[in-house]
Amino acid sequence: MSRNGGRPRILVLNQYYWPGVEATAHLLTELCEALAEDYEVEVVTGVLHGHEGQPREIEHNGVRITRVASTSYERSALGRRAVNYFSYLGSALSHALSSARPDLILCMTDPPIIGDLGVLVGRRVGAPVLVISQDVFPEIATELHRLRNPAVVGVLGALVGAYLKRADRIVAIGETMRERLEAKGAPSERLCVIPNWVDTRAITPQPRDNEWAEKHDLVSRFVVMHSGNVGHAQDLDSLVRAATFLRDRDDLQIVIAGFGARHTEIVALAERLEVGETVRFLPYQKRSRLPLSLSSADVHVVGLAKGLAGYVVPSRLYGILSVGRPVIVAAEDESETSRLVKDVGCGIVIPPSRPDLLARTIREAADGAFELDEMGRRGRAHVEEEADRVVAMERYRALVREMLAA
Repeated sequence: MSRNGGRPRILVLNQYYWPGVEATAHLLTELCEALAEDYEVEVVTGVLHGHEGQPREIEHNGVRITRVASTSYERSALGRRAVNYFSYLGSALSHALSSARPDLILCMTDPPIIGDLGVLVGRRVGAPVLVISQDVFPEIATELHRLRNPAVVGVLGALVGAYLKRADRIVAIGETMRERLEAKGAPSERLCVIPNWVDTRAITPQPRDNEWAEKHDLVSRFVVMHSGNVGHAQDLDSLVRAATFLRDRDDLQIVIAGFGARHTEIVALAERLEVGETVRFLPYQKRSRLPLSLSSADVHVVGLAKGLAGYVVPSRLYGILSVGRPVIVAAEDESETSRLVKDVGCGIVIPPSRPDLLARTIREAADGAFELDEMGRRGRAHVEEEADRVVAMERYRALVREMLAA
């Protein structure tokens, strides 16, 4: 029971939430709606780009959503993203300190220093703080050469280190990430691993030649797909460059479905390399269409830029496995994605940033060198047992119960 009587109150801090298309927005929405079955949940989030007219206060599926005043610039430019972050942080801090006292504060890592705000509020009101780390900052930005100023890197590193040392519990979404966070100062006894998840009842295997495939002229072709964010971490340059080695394959189609900070740049690269016949770009697909769109591929590609192992874990892998499709992972061996795919046997792992090798692997897959159907079946079985939404939600419920009882 809450210190104020009634159900315990959880205050959630993250800039992105429903109806945002960001991975953190979707995952956090599912988590909060599950926790709302047992707790009073308020999410303090920011104004979304393209959704500026949304009500500032609304209840959605049992969760109270408060959208504090913040800028909502398009995020491709780092400077504009920073303005969004800091305008949100200031407004979220003001709201958190003036609202009803929570029994638990939960933060994801968007913006990366939101954990500091959570710790500040938690110490002020006497509430434990849970931080769910979706990536490791500022290393992810420096590895991608998005952040170069040593002074800024130093300040951000110190701020992240501060909340890692002070948060009551920290969730890493993979073992490699847990090791990275511990190396940054997070006490091992406060760290736990809960992988991201997929709703295996909603994202189900569909026929390869389905209505979505027919609509996009993908029937009777060998389809290689990237579905999700078109950003800096995905190394989509290598996938587009791989197409230059596959021009002779009229039966093969590479599909990049999604949007993000590098979309314009990746489209321009495809045009410059003259691979328009092989590579097609499609927009983000609605979640209700994902079973069909993901199932339309013979194999998916999950790329991770060199140097990012453990700093970010691509959550889109779970959707791919949930529809029973195999995956080519172009990432370092120590990455969470490479480890999982090797252990489960649900795909092929190759080094990152090797367009020639990626093209050769795609060619071999199209020529029947791999047991793609069997790989897909193994992947589906794995997510049903280990990465299903129900499994993850119970792990989070247990953690929340533990923290509230302490």
